[in-house]
Amino acid sequence: MSRITFLKNRHLGERCVVVANGPSLNSMDLSFLRREIAVGLNKIFLGFLRFGFYPRYYVAVNKKVLRQAESQIRALNCVKFISDRGSSFLPESALTYHINTTEPPRRFSRDLAQGAHEGGTVTHVALQVAYYLGFKEVVLIGLDHRFEYTGAPNEARRLDGPDRNHFTPDYFGHGQTWDNPDLAQSEESYTIARQEYERVGRRIIDATVNGACTIFEKASYRDLFFS
Repeated sequence: MSRITFLKNRHLGERCVVVANGPSLNSMDLSFLRREIAVGLNKIFLGFLRFGFYPRYYVAVNKKVLRQAESQIRALNCVKFISDRGSSFLPESALTYHINTTEPPRRFSRDLAQGAHEGGTVTHVALQVAYYLGFKEVVLIGLDHRFEYTGAPNEARRLDGPDRNHFTPDYFGHGQTWDNPDLAQSEESYTIARQEYERVGRRIIDATVNGACTIFEKASYRDLFFS
């Protein structure tokens, strides 16, 4: 039995906030995250001091991100869900769980012990994690869903100059390589995720400021967290 099964439905019926990494985070008052269960993605640690919060959970699956952020991920003092793509250099620990994303069982996995589908975006994996943990309502922020890039979707590119696609210009800085986004595949994944949540009476709410994604129910983060 995988030890990850002990986390199943840990937060049954509760709410969480999935914090994606778009530039819109810079236009938000994120003080509310100190009162919420936050799930941070990829290089969200670059904003901890500025944004003033720390996540309860963390998700990263892209091998380039895992390699670039290996030391920072190791240092995170929260529960971490890491793709098995990084198992050779980020071993499991008391806080670190490996997820099978290389051979996932289905497009949206209801059983994290069997794996999770990457679906073209770490946000899709985070939605599977939140589902497994039992959250009834997931609020998305920082899901800008718009990128400046050259080349084809999923193509590996070296970034020269400041990163305008994330909340800090140093996100993929200093000549680091990243994989171009695949917005079409992401939207297919998001559509499936919404269907899976609504099938069992759960909700995904997109509270991104000026976000371009049209798949999820929309709401103002101020109405959700400050009213």
